[in-house]
Amino acid sequence: MSAQREWFEKDYYKALGVADKATEKEITSAYRRLAKKYHPDHNPGSEERFKEISAAYDVLGDPAKRKEYDEVRRLGPAAGPFAGQGRGGAGGSGYTTSSQSFKVDDLGDLLGGLFGRGRAGPSRSRPGPQRGADLEATLNLSFADAVEGVITSVNVTSDASCSTCGGTGSAPGTSPVICSGCGGRGVREDNQGLFSFSQPCRACGGTGMKVETPCPTCVGSGLERRPRQVKVRVPAGIDDGKRIVLKGRGGAGHNGGPPGDVYVVVRVGSHELFGRKGRDITLTVPVTFAEAALGTTVKIPTLDEPVTLRIPAGTRSGRTFRVKGRGTRAEGGAGDLLVTVEVAVPETLTDAQRAAVEAFAAASTDSPRRHLGVE
Repeated sequence: MSAQREWFEKDYYKALGVADKATEKEITSAYRRLAKKYHPDHNPGSEERFKEISAAYDVLGDPAKRKEYDEVRRLGPAAGPFAGQGRGGAGGSGYTTSSQSFKVDDLGDLLGGLFGRGRAGPSRSRPGPQRGADLEATLNLSFADAVEGVITSVNVTSDASCSTCGGTGSAPGTSPVICSGCGGRGVREDNQGLFSFSQPCRACGGTGMKVETPCPTCVGSGLERRPRQVKVRVPAGIDDGKRIVLKGRGGAGHNGGPPGDVYVVVRVGSHELFGRKGRDITLTVPVTFAEAALGTTVKIPTLDEPVTLRIPAGTRSGRTFRVKGRGTRAEGGAGDLLVTVEVAVPETLTDAQRAAVEAFAAASTDSPRRHLGVE
């Protein structure tokens, strides 16, 4: 049994919060939920928890590994290093004393770890599937596109499956072959008398397969770095600085691993007239003193067609009116248009205007500063 040493100490079912009888679908669902919650990009400081979740899914998400892991848990301490197989049969070379038995492979695993040669056994030597890299891109949007929503694209550069060989690493018309050095196991045994050490096969790099005729484009790696466009659906009413996650559109995985994700950071441009407050659109409308004092109706712009707003007599500068349904069309309902009235004071006056203002001042008997108590 090629179990990893951590299996004897860690409860991967508990790490994912599922029962040991959980289905593959339940395990995958639990992993995706926890990975999203504890991803370092969404939850800074959760790197260790994210690693724990990933390690658990690496085992439980693979039916073969899960079966082996369950067997290790069932056997308990008997499956651990220096525990008894001692028969020297199919489980590997054994050694028995009057009090205990242990496998030489287990001792080799221990000594290999002590001398920096890594843990022995195919389960640690063969590179497993590796998830592709996450990518980040910036999307610059106009004010109108952010309000209305849009389908667009971003440019990213990443490792992708080679367009020439389809990711096999072999030249067109050829295929990888089983490594003759390790027989496809990915590891080679180094027998040192009583002890046997396992180490990755140097001929194939631990993959078990060997590319005899490398692809001229990717030189046998199966990957090529190239720019590409990724489509992005931007929801209506998105705010500046928000991030959109594109699952599975990131860098290509290795050794059959899943691709990474793309994180799109949205940057929203300003508008010459409008502003934003969540789902609401803001607008400042200047009016004259006479319009504010006597009341009026004014035509104001919106993101669609103009509308008419009634301003009652005696409106003070800074008062805000709400026009229903003229904001963003975000999920959960449309916002409103918030119109703030600002009384415009002319910088210069004609003789007729000055005479009118002076006449108004002479006719005004109440001071707006009376409440200050200093007159």
